[in-house]
Amino acid sequence: MRWRWLYRVGGAAALFGAALVPMQAVVFVVWGQPETALGWFDLFRESKLGGLLAFELLFVVNAVLSAATTLALFVALRRAAESLMAIALVLGLLQSVAFVVARPALEMLYLSDRYAAATTDAERDLFLAAGEAMLATFHGTAFHVGINLFSVYLLVVPIVMLRGGIFGRPTAYAGLAAAILNWGLYVPGTVGLILFTISVLPLLAWNVLIALRLFGLTRTPRGEVDGDGIHATARMTKCC
Repeated sequence: MRWRWLYRVGGAAALFGAALVPMQAVVFVVWGQPETALGWFDLFRESKLGGLLAFELLFVVNAVLSAATTLALFVALRRAAESLMAIALVLGLLQSVAFVVARPALEMLYLSDRYAAATTDAERDLFLAAGEAMLATFHGTAFHVGINLFSVYLLVVPIVMLRGGIFGRPTAYAGLAAAILNWGLYVPGTVGLILFTISVLPLLAWNVLIALRLFGLTRTPRGEVDGDGIHATARMTKCC
């Protein structure tokens, strides 16, 4: 099957996305996330690795890897709804770029090092101001664009899944739940924070189920799946 390696890489990337949820939870517990540039500089001074992980460098890695999953899902589902999957492909790739831009972890490390090496108050103030600009990027336009593009992506692809027969309903429903809960970010107060936080649970399930199905497609005999769609969906497992 000509798409076997794409399915394998896409599945592996989805598994990384699933593993990222507990990994990042541990990072937040161990190192937290300071609210000021000075707090971040102190964290980087104490532990460069901790600072990079707390500044969500792994999200950058995940954003790059997830492009493979986006491409694999496009190939697997394009017969079911080619126009919708073309839209989803663009959304998925753009959100990856947005998240890379929104997490300038290496830039923050560089500024932290320069701040530590500064010899005058003027220099330190300059690097602190630059650090605050990096924090504005962390919470700014690229982040919100990425969140919203990803949420729309998680609405479009599950809808196609429900029509296509390649992926099971649990996968589609997990994606829809993650998309809706993602928008909890914009609900004021504690309720919104809770909704946004628990969105990682259906997202974790989505990634695991996606990975299992993509790996399963690599074992499908030629003629059942050719990258243009499923030709014998009735014989396929619908568990994921």
